[in-house]
Amino acid sequence: MGIGAGAGVAAVGGVAVTARASSGPDSSTQGTTGSGSSLAFDPDAHTTLTTSVTGTDGTTHSVTYRFWKAITYVARPVDETYQSLNVSVPVEIDGRAVDASDAPILFANSVGGYMPSSVAGATGIGGGGMGGGAPGGGAPSGTPSASAAPSAPGANGNTNATGGALATNQLLALAAGYVVVEPGARGRTLKDSAGEYYGVAPAAIVDLKAAVRYVRANRGRIPGNTDRIVSAGTSAGGALSSLLGASGDSALYEPYLKELGAADASDAVFAAGAWCPITDLEHADGAYEWNWGGNAVQSTGKTADRTVSQQLKAQFAEYQAGLRLRGLNGFGPLTARNYDAYLLRQYLEPSATAYLAGLTDSARAAYLAANSFLTWDGRKATFTWDGFLAHVGARKKTAPAFDAFDLSTGENNLFGAGTTAARHFTAYGARNDTTGLSGRRVASDIPALLDLMNPMYHLLTERNPRRCKHWWIRLGTKDTDTSLTVSANLAAAAAGLGDDVNHLYYWDQGHGANTDPGDFIAWIAEVTGYRKR
Repeated sequence: MGIGAGAGVAAVGGVAVTARASSGPDSSTQGTTGSGSSLAFDPDAHTTLTTSVTGTDGTTHSVTYRFWKAITYVARPVDETYQSLNVSVPVEIDGRAVDASDAPILFANSVGGYMPSSVAGATGIGGGGMGGGAPGGGAPSGTPSASAAPSAPGANGNTNATGGALATNQLLALAAGYVVVEPGARGRTLKDSAGEYYGVAPAAIVDLKAAVRYVRANRGRIPGNTDRIVSAGTSAGGALSSLLGASGDSALYEPYLKELGAADASDAVFAAGAWCPITDLEHADGAYEWNWGGNAVQSTGKTADRTVSQQLKAQFAEYQAGLRLRGLNGFGPLTARNYDAYLLRQYLEPSATAYLAGLTDSARAAYLAANSFLTWDGRKATFTWDGFLAHVGARKKTAPAFDAFDLSTGENNLFGAGTTAARHFTAYGARNDTTGLSGRRVASDIPALLDLMNPMYHLLTERNPRRCKHWWIRLGTKDTDTSLTVSANLAAAAAGLGDDVNHLYYWDQGHGANTDPGDFIAWIAEVTGYRKR
């Protein structure tokens, strides 16, 4: 939803928004920085806007803010349409002046499906611009053009749209007095005139790191506390947010950042918010079959190939044992044999309990009558793992869910290279290739790319000392875009390093859910120690 120059009203992610642009001499767009630029932020190149935000408690707040649009954040951009960011800074809330000079900075990406994300078309905070595809009207002169997806996705087509989750977070953050930065990033479908893909891995994470560096390099020019940057993202954007959190200042990215002319500054963030992160891709197929292997596939009404499912499930058992993770709250070692009990105890039963406790007596009775798998003793919900799986019902994806034998998934496209649209990124996928294009083996550059794209590598192998120490992780219990173990492993890995982890599952919610945005905004204030001035 863009906030236009005229008055308008719209609903964004459950938050009612009205906006108007003020009159005056402000510029609507900051000049983009080209090759050789100093990458200095211009404090004067903003538009002043007023927006009305209805919070989670039903109260409405009038927020006046300064808006900087489409600032190129690297000196040598490949495509400025995507390698730019917007900045929103509140100056007045409900008629009272606000000093955001030391406020937390919400760094909210809108990536979905590892697709391109642009802020160039946004006309105010939460506008989103162009996410998940090519910009309208083509790319600017002198830059590569964006193509459509290389082929129509198969049964495992993964759109991973961000929905309204981040728009809600951004608007509530602004109303809380925070600075909001919205970065664009290249994505997997971008293709130049020679047919080469220039947004495949690791382009998106490199771009987001470069954007963080730009913000930190402009300390004192961009309002806000650059040591208190909190990243946020949903789905693939959630994976990238968690990767930002885990990989701060990792030397692995330095050659890519230097090539772009990224600012000479840290790319570490203070905290990371990740909603339904589509991550740990090289192990995601096994995790998916462990979780949803017995459930029918939505598109066919039948279970996935049993042999493939069982083989992938065995891979997960081996992988999980090798992680040597321990569950939260003293659960002990997490293995394929006990992970169902862990999910029930740590996440699923508490989630159902909170949901039922929040219903009226009549609504609770109706829900329990319609869901006999669940037992309610007046204080706590209990159920079996098999009962839960039956309750969720059909799974979204076939097997393999991510590294498809026919190279049809968005993740296959993510690991494309040159003029090759899609490649296998697991040995299992390559061995069982049905296209005849892969040579039945993984390309030699894939292992290094996987390390660049997986936060688990930075947490467990690199044990990165510059990672963030505060994590907000959320997932819907009915999200069959991914396995419930993926975010639980991420949480366990961070907690095992001593980090502060706030992780829960939304009962009966699907992919992209964000049912407690007000709590996230309050959590930012808590972990950063911020008090609005």
